[in-house]
Amino acid sequence: MTLTHPTTSLDALIGLPFTHERVLITTGIRSGLVITVAVHSTRLGQALGGARLWQYENWTDAVADALRLSAAMTLKNAAAGLNLGGGKSVIHVPLGTELSEAERRDVMLDLGDAIESLDGAYMTAEDVGTNAESMAIVKERTDHVCGLPAASGGVGEPADATAAGVYASVLATLDALFGSREVSGRHIVISGLGQVGGRLAGELAAAGARLTVSDVNLGKQQVAAGLGATWVPVDEVHHVPADLFVPCGLGGVLTARVIGELNVLGVVGAANNQLAQPEGAAQLDARGILWAPDFVVNAGGVIYLALASEPNADRAVVTERVAAIGDVVAQIFTDAREQGITTLAAAERLAAARLDAARPR
Repeated sequence: MTLTHPTTSLDALIGLPFTHERVLITTGIRSGLVITVAVHSTRLGQALGGARLWQYENWTDAVADALRLSAAMTLKNAAAGLNLGGGKSVIHVPLGTELSEAERRDVMLDLGDAIESLDGAYMTAEDVGTNAESMAIVKERTDHVCGLPAASGGVGEPADATAAGVYASVLATLDALFGSREVSGRHIVISGLGQVGGRLAGELAAAGARLTVSDVNLGKQQVAAGLGATWVPVDEVHHVPADLFVPCGLGGVLTARVIGELNVLGVVGAANNQLAQPEGAAQLDARGILWAPDFVVNAGGVIYLALASEPNADRAVVTERVAAIGDVVAQIFTDAREQGITTLAAAERLAAARLDAARPR
């Protein structure tokens, strides 16, 4: 680990397993912001994972998030059948800080420099707080970036593909619970109406689902009204009785308390690292709540970025691969039931099988 910033507390990192190949923590020379680039695994190929620009109470919280997210990317890319490793970059924005356009540009240039220093071990893309235009700035400092705007010769943002993969996973979860993939009439609760959650809500509403939604951004109430959805406060959304709970915001939402208070039959959503603790998978199972592992469900974006960026990419093939996420979710449900294990364990075994096959002998 390269550590180039002083610390007064490492509490966020205590107890967090370190299984990474390489982690760079540096201060941007232009922005002055702490940037973490975590390369968890390159066993299957170059590590790929998005760049997150977010407010954290302490820079160590951002480092911890990078470690968790990058490890999840290894599982995601492996389970998706991609020849890519797992990595993530996280930029710490102090609480209450709003970056100007010039400051955002500076930190993207700093990120590009940090990525370039890793000699191709890691490729970035957009994530929470960044977009295709952000990646175009990163491209000024490194070639190890994807998801550039179409106007710049890139494939654009992957939110549509991510939402499509989540939708396919919703269908697979409904089928496992009710023996039918029919969405019409099902009550679905969506927490988070961002890039992916908003798209997913639109698709589900069009298919006839009854929606209850929430978001930390109260301006999203207009989106809810346009969909004919019921709006509830964020701290109450997990109490709503429904068929499915769909977390599409930030991670860690499935705490022991929240799991204990859920009033649904299944959980399937786009948010990364939904389980606050791994033990949450067993708690969900004990409550009879079917959970679709997030790193499988939300892989549509990375599948799109990886395949659509290839020379002479066939968009129909990309679409088919994204839709096949639903088949993987269904297989995980079957494996978990037949083996008497949690869906998390079944998904991890799927990813581990690919990683083990690539292990040097």
